[in-house]
Amino acid sequence: MSRPLVPAITSSGSENQAQAEFEKAITFHQEGKLDEAEAIYRSLLRQQPRHADALHFLGVAQGQRQNLIEAAALIAQSIEVDPGNAAAHSNFGNVLKGLQRNADALVSYDKALTFNGDNSEVLNSRGVVLLELGRPAEALNSFERALAASPDQVQALFNRGVALAALNRLEESLAGFDRVLAVKAEYAEALFNRGNVLVALARHEHAVESYDQAIAIRPDYVDALRKHGGTLMILRRFEEARASYERLLSLIPDDLDAFFNCGVALVERRKFADAVVYYDRALVVKSDYPEVLNNRGIALWWSRRYEEAIESYDRALVVRPDYADAHFNRGIVLAHLNRHADALISYDHAIASNPEYIKAFSNRGAVLGRLQRDEEALASYDRALELGPDFVDALNNRGGIFRKMGLHERAAQDYSRLLDLDREYEHAAGNKLYSDLWVCNWRQFHESRQVLFDAVQEGKLAGLPFQILVMSDSGADQLQCAQTYVARKYPATAKPLWSGERYRRDRIRVAYLSADFRDHATTQLMAELFEKHDAEKFEVSAWSFGPSVKDAMHERLQKSFEYFNDVRSKSDIEVAAMLRGGEIDIAVDLKGFTYGCRPSIFAQRAAPIQVNYLGYPGTTGADYMDYIIGDAEVIPVGHDAFYTEKVVRLPDTFQVNDSKRALSERALSRAEARLPESAFVFCCFNNNYKITPDVFDVWMRLLKRVEGSVLWLLEDNAAAARNLRLEAKSRGVQADRLVFAARVLPPDHLARHKLADLFLDTLPCNAHTTASDALWAGLPLLTCRGNAFPGRVAASLLRAIGLPELITDNLAAYEALALKLATTPSMLNELKAKLARNRDTYPLFDTDRFRRHIESAYVKMYERYQRGEPPESFSVTRIDAGEK
Repeated sequence: MSRPLVPAITSSGSENQAQAEFEKAITFHQEGKLDEAEAIYRSLLRQQPRHADALHFLGVAQGQRQNLIEAAALIAQSIEVDPGNAAAHSNFGNVLKGLQRNADALVSYDKALTFNGDNSEVLNSRGVVLLELGRPAEALNSFERALAASPDQVQALFNRGVALAALNRLEESLAGFDRVLAVKAEYAEALFNRGNVLVALARHEHAVESYDQAIAIRPDYVDALRKHGGTLMILRRFEEARASYERLLSLIPDDLDAFFNCGVALVERRKFADAVVYYDRALVVKSDYPEVLNNRGIALWWSRRYEEAIESYDRALVVRPDYADAHFNRGIVLAHLNRHADALISYDHAIASNPEYIKAFSNRGAVLGRLQRDEEALASYDRALELGPDFVDALNNRGGIFRKMGLHERAAQDYSRLLDLDREYEHAAGNKLYSDLWVCNWRQFHESRQVLFDAVQEGKLAGLPFQILVMSDSGADQLQCAQTYVARKYPATAKPLWSGERYRRDRIRVAYLSADFRDHATTQLMAELFEKHDAEKFEVSAWSFGPSVKDAMHERLQKSFEYFNDVRSKSDIEVAAMLRGGEIDIAVDLKGFTYGCRPSIFAQRAAPIQVNYLGYPGTTGADYMDYIIGDAEVIPVGHDAFYTEKVVRLPDTFQVNDSKRALSERALSRAEARLPESAFVFCCFNNNYKITPDVFDVWMRLLKRVEGSVLWLLEDNAAAARNLRLEAKSRGVQADRLVFAARVLPPDHLARHKLADLFLDTLPCNAHTTASDALWAGLPLLTCRGNAFPGRVAASLLRAIGLPELITDNLAAYEALALKLATTPSMLNELKAKLARNRDTYPLFDTDRFRRHIESAYVKMYERYQRGEPPESFSVTRIDAGEK
């Protein structure tokens, strides 16, 4: 912004014989021949030490050579001899400015202006020092005076634009730079500053154009390249930004910011390995650069190089122990590695360094939830939302902990608030509707469900796969949701652990993986199968990654397996590596996408055969899952297109059962269960979220038509009971005709089924384990068969126990048959007697028969793999010929 020092010719006012020699020196000076000019000036000063003009212009020459201290001394002497020389005062100001003595320079310029008040050059220079002194309003006045004297002085026009920008008069500044460019189109600095003003006005696209023009004029303009790259980053034009920083690096090979921002751009482009290279190059220049080490850790995290990421964060924290972001990011990696206690420590350090770190409080809540410290997790989320009421991640996470704690209404409130803030937030629509279903809040149920399904078909992460599974009767919806979810959350690893090796040994190694090796619906069905597996043909192991619950079922299961591996503290990669190291042939996932699942274990391709079974009645959508075990009822021929897995159909039913399940010996009376002694008792012990308004309409019509009858339901939560009573009243049924049963121990729960007359199933998600409970206890179950796996399970079980007459295909037929059974005691009694006869003779509860069938399936999978054949759908041949 300052002009270069140039000689200004003035008359010395002295007439002497040295004048001709002096004018010769001036000519040399103007021609840029400083050596020749300087020699004459010094010769004159030897003859006349107080020759004012020689002192002045020798000082100017020294200034041009950047010998500023000597220049200042010479011009000061000149002014002492001739204090009325305006040019000397002006040039003295220029030298003082070069020495960064801006206050003194201002005094000199003001002195010069006392002799020539409209000198535009001096006024411009005076404005520059005022800017540097942080006095932009006065600077602007000086530039305005300069332009009044010389309207087209480009430098003053330029500096005026700078002053206006400093005063935040951005539109005027922009117009000023445009005026500069109208006079001098190829003015790179004006284009650069114009770009800066456009950035400040958030007109980033136009700013980029301005920077482009500046760089075209001056390809080596490093400041413009830097700002150009930064603005492109704001516009998320990351590849172009990286190119700009690369050009900067060609000019300044060790520019740390350029390395850093190239890394950031590459991370945004998901080129994580390349980003690490740039961060490493930055660390060659400055090995203890904490921001680079932190961002390097992020790139390593996304590259799945987790231990290296932690090491990078640790290096950053050595340099800066209170670096909150590094503590936070370290916590993310540790949580992913299932090292939740260590992650908690990192989040606590982040909060200690930054007590208002909202994200750290939110993530801290997540690991506390994983550590089963739900109340503390809730408090952490509450603190995050105190600090940031609109922080959507904390709202989402708090909704999850509310749901885990059974506080579904409060969960729904958080999800509703979340949707108000961000309609597209991942899974928010599904979470809201699912929470509403848990409390039987059906306001706008059909509309919300359709919006959710439409979003799923558009490929959006609108709901979790399990939510779509229990809400939709469409295999296409379930497949689309699962595939979208897996692709985004659990993609197959680029380097599978198993890559075609064939393990050969006497026994097939089968590993069951679950978070539920305790008293849980899945193990209530499977416990006896684990005990009965043929140890001569199969080496069977359990891989448990759920909470440590030392109940009777857990103890029973530990005795059932040849090997019981507690891997809850291991990361997904570590568990997968252990499976690969153990040369497991068949890895069976008993979780799918239910609570506590860990699909990433299977995404590593740990075993040659990976099977989806029982815990999740639908497709995983993952190409690394080879088979799903079903039967011809739950997955009819022609439905294979809705599964990414190959379908294995067992001959009787896909659902194993435990024939050792005990019923309480204590006889429970209807009075104890708060049931009327002589009434007909319809019953449904399905979870409340499976009840839909369409099915409830049928139930209420049945209560109206069967005099004195009651509906006996499971009370999962008080809100559901309250809402269902209100729904009954709205349909003209007294609320007291709904009776709610609390959860009790499994033997007591099984025994109380005997107090009911008929189990009414739900749709689109049937009773599964609860259907087996009812049939095992001797209670007939009426179902309506749906179109997809979850809605066809009860039909599969009824066929396997020889009661296909209790299967209907639409709600009208379901209602009609329920009414007939409730009003025809002989018919119902005959069904109860048939169920009692069939329970011990039909396949449903013949665990050993089932064991032979599923082992036959495992053998066929194994034989295909040994022959090098890809997975293929097949049906298992019934081992016992003929129907009983």
